Amino acid sequence: MHTNHTPAVTEAARVLQICNACRYCEGFCATFQAMTRRLDFAAADIHYLANLCHNCGACLHACQYAPPHEFAVTVPQAMARVRGETYADYAWPRALGGLYRRQGVTLALVLSAALALFLGLAAMLGTASGRGEGFYAVFPHNTLVGMFAPIFLFAVLALGMGVRRFWREAAVTGMPSAPAAGEAAVNVLTLTYLDGGHGQGCNNSDDAFSLWRRRFHHCTFYGFALCFAATAIATLYHYLLDMAAPYALDSLPVILGSLGGIGLLVGPAGLLWLNLRRHPLQGDTAQRPMDRAFILLLMLVSASGLALLAGRDGGAMPVLLALHLGCVMALFLTLPYGKFAHGIFRSASLLKWSMEKRRPSTLKLSDD
Repeated sequence: MHTNHTPAVTEAARVLQICNACRYCEGFCATFQAMTRRLDFAAADIHYLANLCHNCGACLHACQYAPPHEFAVTVPQAMARVRGETYADYAWPRALGGLYRRQGVTLALVLSAALALFLGLAAMLGTASGRGEGFYAVFPHNTLVGMFAPIFLFAVLALGMGVRRFWREAAVTGMPSAPAAGEAAVNVLTLTYLDGGHGQGCNNSDDAFSLWRRRFHHCTFYGFALCFAATAIATLYHYLLDMAAPYALDSLPVILGSLGGIGLLVGPAGLLWLNLRRHPLQGDTAQRPMDRAFILLLMLVSASGLALLAGRDGGAMPVLLALHLGCVMALFLTLPYGKFAHGIFRSASLLKWSMEKRRPSTLKLSDD
């Protein structure tokens, strides 16, 4: 079990003890409601509550004990610091999680450039057979599958190992009921808790409320989902219908991919703009390199994909293809170690909360 109280966990426990005595924010979100079911907080509880927190910031501006009060209660910052440890502590392999946390932007950009350069040189030197049409004249289909299947499977394995450990240490017992699973799915898909607890949205640089953070998250989430759907449908076209890429502009893969690409430009660009303006107490400034690395990678994948679509019939297509493939490979290699992993942990926490709220509260002291 992950029971060590790091400085971040210790500070979060202190903050939560004060919040548990006050309970002014009890109705704001699931984090405070889950908090009230505990008398003290084990490390695993704090990791669970930290990932249940959506960092909307409403509690900071409502809190009478926030700085400059001597209690210095900053729930968003305390929870963000614990989430940063979650990415590294539950990462598999753990060393990669720590590296990405420290050097997120550098690692993402260098990895993208290196992979794009490698693929570009491979195309130029003729290591691909040159058979086929369009993209497959540069990289045959089997070559692409051979490159991307291991990376995709590695990302799935690493994320699965991380969330398995997180779920086990959160001490979840039993299987979720259909209502619990349904409620958790709705909360994940609609980003329920980015409404600030009152439907007006998040705080960003001050105490003004805005729904833009929720909207940009939606653009990012559904943009990624549409791009993934486009790839899945193209795979079905290839193997089941014997239809090889490139596909017509009015085909389903291209339409979904284009809409997803636009979403992955608008959403991350908006989140980057908000990230640059966010108040320091609304999160952990030490995580900004990791946060921005993920945002930049999404934007690079989207921009290079849309550029490839626009130039797929031109002479620059091989270069654009290598650039896009390099960015996609870098994205999937780093997915298990940053903000995407947080989305998985948050979904698991929302499911745990939906299960927990349907059971009687025992209010037992932890064994930590």
